[in-house]
Amino acid sequence: MLQDAARGFVSEKAPVAALRKIRDEKIADGFDRGLWREMADMGWTGVLVPEDHGGLGFGYVGAGVICEEMGRTLTASPFLSTAVMAATALSRAGSPAQKERWLPAIVAGEAVIATAVDEGRRHDPAGIAMRAERHGNGFRLTGTKTYVVDGQAADAVLVAARTGGAAGEAEGLSLFLVDAKARNLACERLSTLDSRGAVELTFDGVEVTADDVVGEVDDGHELLEMVLGAGRAGLAAELSGTAQESFTRTMAYLKERKQFGRTIGAFQALQHRAAHLFCEVEIARSAVLAALQALDADPAGASLAVSVAKAKASSVARLAAQEAVQMHGGIGMTDAIDIGLFMKRMQVASTLYGDADFHADRVALARGF
Repeated sequence: MLQDAARGFVSEKAPVAALRKIRDEKIADGFDRGLWREMADMGWTGVLVPEDHGGLGFGYVGAGVICEEMGRTLTASPFLSTAVMAATALSRAGSPAQKERWLPAIVAGEAVIATAVDEGRRHDPAGIAMRAERHGNGFRLTGTKTYVVDGQAADAVLVAARTGGAAGEAEGLSLFLVDAKARNLACERLSTLDSRGAVELTFDGVEVTADDVVGEVDDGHELLEMVLGAGRAGLAAELSGTAQESFTRTMAYLKERKQFGRTIGAFQALQHRAAHLFCEVEIARSAVLAALQALDADPAGASLAVSVAKAKASSVARLAAQEAVQMHGGIGMTDAIDIGLFMKRMQVASTLYGDADFHADRVALARGF
């Protein structure tokens, strides 16, 4: 029922044409605020928020269903950053005051919370070097965070920084919920391949208090892994939806495009490629569902299943986009049809929070290789 409702909603309210409008009109938020409020009315923003804070507490499988359907229409929204990642952090480790302040606001669609982790060109949470130095009864944050998704529209930013240890160590990480308009916090909008919103944030001695800490000081590694795990699984679900839609659109094109007096889908070489892609798309769907179920069962122990899903969904979405462009021919690289937009989003989503190689390496290490 949730899948049917989500599919109908995004098909009507957020078709691919809506993304074109955001891109062409250069909408500052990178998404439609009105659509975000409508998602709140549908209950989506509270899918991971406990019922005692106004949410549905529906779990990660439910959140994944929504992400998958958004992937089908390239829906631009802060759902992943706010309703999935921030809701995970606050629901599981937020203080009573933080939960009271932010969770109802997330449910109502009145808050956008971004997550700031990476500091270099590639995803590397273990390499966090940004410092959080003790100052009075709080901390001063100094450093730069790159590619902070939805940071341009955020009311607050969940920031991972070092209160101890050195880059490469699990110990010494802490998470802070920082006001997006805090003094000495500079925000630079980035030009993105997929026409979504992302920024680079520079912290020049940004002051936060002990009340802004999410979880425990020096012991934020496990919480960060849970937050990233939720984001990775959500992206894997979105990529699965993107791959499915790319396949569906390509099959329709093969049945209508004619060459040499026949529909091109009648050529055996294309049939073989289509059959292979269909099998890969189904395997990715299974891997994503397994990861979402693992998160619902034990978020702290789901990292292996999540990495399998993110690696598989990333590689399959890439295959689906490449095959779609190839089978559409040269027109697939133009703005005349939507397939090129699917390829661009695939490129970003497959890299965000770890590409296929990053997660394959995590799986190999977990298996003792």
